[in-house]
Amino acid sequence: MRRKFTQLSLLLALASSLPLKAQYAPQDTTYRKYFIGSTFFLLGNFSESNNPEFVQLNLGYRLTGKDVVSLELKTWKYAWPLGIPLYDSSFETPEEEFPGYVREYGFALVYQRFWWKGLYTGVHVMNAWQSFVDENGQKIDNGFQIFNTYRLGYHIKLFNDRWFIEPSIAITHRPYHTEMPGSFKQLDDKWSKFNTEPGLHFGFKF
Repeated sequence: MRRKFTQLSLLLALASSLPLKAQYAPQDTTYRKYFIGSTFFLLGNFSESNNPEFVQLNLGYRLTGKDVVSLELKTWKYAWPLGIPLYDSSFETPEEEFPGYVREYGFALVYQRFWWKGLYTGVHVMNAWQSFVDENGQKIDNGFQIFNTYRLGYHIKLFNDRWFIEPSIAITHRPYHTEMPGSFKQLDDKWSKFNTEPGLHFGFKF
C-alpha cells in the first residue's frame, strides 16, 4: 500500500505544482498564523489489504514569514520493517513480514524553515509508544522509539491562501528504539535505520 501511496503522491505533487507558484513574499505581513492539517497518506486507509489504520492531525503556528512550528499527533500500524526501501524487491514480501504487527501512538515536534519562495526544509522529531501484537492478535510486548524525518518540500497556496499542499521528499531516521521481541528484531535488524519517502501534506489556515 505504501508503494501505491508513493506513486499517487508524486503524481499529485507534479500536477499541483506545475501551474502554481505560491509563496510568501518578503513584504507579505498578512499571512495567517495558524493552520490545521494532515497528510494524503490517509488514503491508505481505503486499502482492503495491509490497511495501516493511519490517523494524523497537524496543528501549526507560523512564527515569522520564514519560521513555522507544529505538532503532529498520529497513530498507525505496520507489519514490515520500516527500513525496507519502497522500491526494493523485498518490499512487503511475505518473507520480510513480521509475525504480527506493530501499533504506534505518538507525537512529533516539527520545525520548518522557508528559504526561497515556497521552498522549505523541515525536521520532525517523533516520540512513539509501541505495542507488538502477534499473529493471534495478542499483545506480546511494549516498546518506544524516536523516529526523525528530515524533509525538503515546497509550500503551495490554494484558494486565496486558505488551503495549502506541501509535496516533499524526506529521509527518515530511527536513532533510538527499545529492544524488540526476538521474532520482530530478527527481521528489523536486516535493514537500515535510514530510509527515504515522499510526502504530501495538506492544511487549512486561519
